[in-house]
Amino acid sequence: MDQVMDGGRLPLEAWFWEMPACTRWWTAATVLTSALVQCHMVTPFQLFYSFRAVFVKSQYWRLLTTFLYFGPFSIDLLFHIYFLQRYARLLEESSGRSPAHFSWLLMYATASLIAISPLVSMPFLGPPLSSTLVYIWSRRNPETRLSFLGLLVFTAPYLPWVLMGFSLVMHGTIPRDEIMGVVIGHIWYFFSDVYPPLHNGSRPLDPPAWWRRIFEGRLQDESDNGINNDAMVAGVRDAAAPDLR
Repeated sequence: MDQVMDGGRLPLEAWFWEMPACTRWWTAATVLTSALVQCHMVTPFQLFYSFRAVFVKSQYWRLLTTFLYFGPFSIDLLFHIYFLQRYARLLEESSGRSPAHFSWLLMYATASLIAISPLVSMPFLGPPLSSTLVYIWSRRNPETRLSFLGLLVFTAPYLPWVLMGFSLVMHGTIPRDEIMGVVIGHIWYFFSDVYPPLHNGSRPLDPPAWWRRIFEGRLQDESDNGINNDAMVAGVRDAAAPDLR
């Protein structure tokens, strides 16, 4: 009973539902994909991105699954999921009331990775997407101090480079996925944070109006309905007031 939190939810369930929408379902889909592979219900060969498989054989699901598979159940997978949900959540929570801006960032990053992945022969694009978000968050929080494995203390802008060094030590190869993430993340950061103050507030990578309407139209409708309901209640009260007197 002491494990049950407010509202009758278990701690893990509460943690899941407290995450913003995009981060919540991306994390869930990542865990589910690894579980399906672990149970031999699908294979990694059905999930990776291939230009020929997608655009010649019409296997369009690979445009999504390439961002969901981080490998079999292992310490490395837990490491990726931790960074994914932590920094995706921080970015999404700071992006505002609706998920329009964060989802547009994901669209930009995924499209960029798909476009350049054939040049670097990288079939699974989840790790560089996660690295993109880590880089953007680290540049937007330059004063935040972090500790890596309790051994190294540094400020947030050094985080991507610390992770690159750790990956190099662990795997013995140049971390191309994290380099891709840094490049794509820096382009977004430049045009979203550095460019606007120098060009009268112009923000070329902001989501277009039609994209914002997809996510914010429902919120606006709910707000308008709330205002209309309040006005209706007030009108009913005014009409009933003479009878009460």
